Amino acid sequence: MPTSSPNKTLQATLQDLHRCSLVQVRFWVIALLIGIAAGFATIGFRVAISELQSLFYGADDLLLASTARDLPWHIILCLPILGGALVGVILQYFTHDGRTRSVAHVIEGAALHDGRVEGRAGLASVLASLITLSTGGSAGREGPVVHLGAVISSKISRLMKADAITARDLMGCAAASAVAASFNAPLAGAVFAMEVVLRHYAIHALAPIMIASVSGAVISRLYFGNVTEFTLPGHVADFYLELPAHLLLGIISALVAVSLIKSVFWAEDFADKVQAKTGLPQWARPTIAGALLGVIAIFFPHIIGVGYETTSHALTGNLALGGAVLFAFIKALAVVITLAGRMGGGIFSPALMLGALTGLAFGWVAVALFPSVNGDETLYALAGMGAVAAAVLGAPLSTTLIVFELTEDWQAGLAVMVAVSVASAITGRFVHRSFFISQLERRGVHLADGDTGYILSKHPITDVMRPAEMLKVNRRKKLWKMVAKGLYLDGSATLEQAMPLFETGYHKALPVVQLGGESDAPVLLGAVYHVDALKTYNAALNATAIEEHS
Repeated sequence: MPTSSPNKTLQATLQDLHRCSLVQVRFWVIALLIGIAAGFATIGFRVAISELQSLFYGADDLLLASTARDLPWHIILCLPILGGALVGVILQYFTHDGRTRSVAHVIEGAALHDGRVEGRAGLASVLASLITLSTGGSAGREGPVVHLGAVISSKISRLMKADAITARDLMGCAAASAVAASFNAPLAGAVFAMEVVLRHYAIHALAPIMIASVSGAVISRLYFGNVTEFTLPGHVADFYLELPAHLLLGIISALVAVSLIKSVFWAEDFADKVQAKTGLPQWARPTIAGALLGVIAIFFPHIIGVGYETTSHALTGNLALGGAVLFAFIKALAVVITLAGRMGGGIFSPALMLGALTGLAFGWVAVALFPSVNGDETLYALAGMGAVAAAVLGAPLSTTLIVFELTEDWQAGLAVMVAVSVASAITGRFVHRSFFISQLERRGVHLADGDTGYILSKHPITDVMRPAEMLKVNRRKKLWKMVAKGLYLDGSATLEQAMPLFETGYHKALPVVQLGGESDAPVLLGAVYHVDALKTYNAALNATAIEEHS
């Protein structure tokens, strides 16, 4: 039997390597282009907010709170109302549910929709968030730009007709670039994409995501210069002596994070009930939220916008204990009103601000109680900022890296790591992993337990069933008896509904029916067999494992 010569085998191997290399290089080029696009989109969103804030309030977010104190009260009151009304109209006409899209939808798109998110509703949400942050809403800008990046990557994935793995990787590239451009933190951007959006660390995705993240950071530096988001003082810490204090700060930060998350959800449920009882139109809800924010802003203008001025004051110790506690409470209230009122914006920046205020207040107390310890309250503000943000976002690694990249201080980074790890561990016991995963759980999207929790929902029961015409007559009779007993699956169900019935009832097969109206008899579509369901589940788990470990 003829065999290939060594030269021909080597030549074929080299040709295969060449083809693989070309495919990989092309993919990296696409990742770079997506990173550049997401980076420019992030910078554009940030500049647009700054310009509009300067137009409406006379200053951007860096000096907005102090400038707004001198403005007439009716301007402070009316701007959020007008902004809320405009947001309400946009969401009513461009979304089916009157809600802005956020990081939670990006996570859902990566897990369940083959790396794609809605385009029309996504762009409307970005516009709504821009208006919210420019006219007095109290939220963050990072969530909207992450979603905007996902809209860009989804469009490219559709044009490329990309498969699910490729589209997810491109979505990770867009998210990484957006975060890197926002904070001038390329390492944190890359880890955020894998930790929060993709929720795994696939080796094959690392290179393109890093390329995109670096491109986003470079674009930010070209526009703003090599500056960080906050100007931080030098920290002097006797880390080992202060370790117990940072552990305690982590516990307190977890309580703050859980309180914020639970408060947003409680307020959203309360507003839903009020809206249902009163018949309030969708556009009116953000308007009312804007009015409430306007009243608060008359007395506490620091709630307006992202809040970086107040965060900087906390990180530099320019707030007293009472001011830090009061500002934290009022800011949390404003964030709850903004998000529950469906005005748009993210929760990243508010979590940073609340964390910095919490840490500063803790630091004042700790330094006063133990003056002999060589520490300062601003180090606690920095640790608190990282701890609350990490707990809210479910992103301990990327949040810690952001602090490293902001400070370039290893000693401060160690303090942050302690507080972040404790806060994240405790918060995970009271919510579903993070604010974003909890949002999805409330909508019936189960991603908290990872692949095993949601992978069944990706497979429609009609793709797994055996059609009725292929079944024997005796089998169809048995299936109809099960239908008469109420034991069946609707044709729109997924394996997520089927597997519990198999496990609890020990059935070999379950009928799948199409339900008609009240006077119409159900139609037997087929049967799904337990063995077929298990084969599909195993194949899906295997494909996921290959993606995550390739």
